[in-house]
Amino acid sequence: MFAVPENTVVLSLKPALPNPTAIVRSIAADRDRWAHLLRYDPDTRWSGLIERTDAYEVWLLSWLPGQRTNLHDHGGSEGAFTVVAGALTERVVRIGRGVDVLHSLKAGQTRVFGPRYVHQVSNETTDPAVSIHVFGPSRAEMTPYRLDPIEGAVVAEAAGPFG
Repeated sequence: MFAVPENTVVLSLKPALPNPTAIVRSIAADRDRWAHLLRYDPDTRWSGLIERTDAYEVWLLSWLPGQRTNLHDHGGSEGAFTVVAGALTERVVRIGRGVDVLHSLKAGQTRVFGPRYVHQVSNETTDPAVSIHVFGPSRAEMTPYRLDPIEGAVVAEAAGPFG
């Protein structure tokens, strides 16, 4: 019989988030579950908690024209977000590389992210937008970044929840 020494087995320190795309799409499709929570804030993106479990949190966000996050990651959290109304633009920047990609997202489209995924989300349109985000195991404190023209994403000073 083959035996593996105990100290050579890598055990996950945290359980993996169960299919974030399935979670966020299921909740987005159940409008009665979140529509009554929706608000708009003229000064900043609005966010409201839809659901919290031991494995993940689900948040509803509204975006008026011109509202955006700063460039950030979600610490050790992973997850996904779906646009449920309007359109959003996601800018993805790699750490230590000058790679900068824009994704235009319309209602029904989903983006997935892992730990240390650096991005900025904005509403570049003239209409409000709404999105639903799932974070696992929870919405962690975000790491802010600044964009260096050569290095790409470089850690900046601290930011709050949702950049």
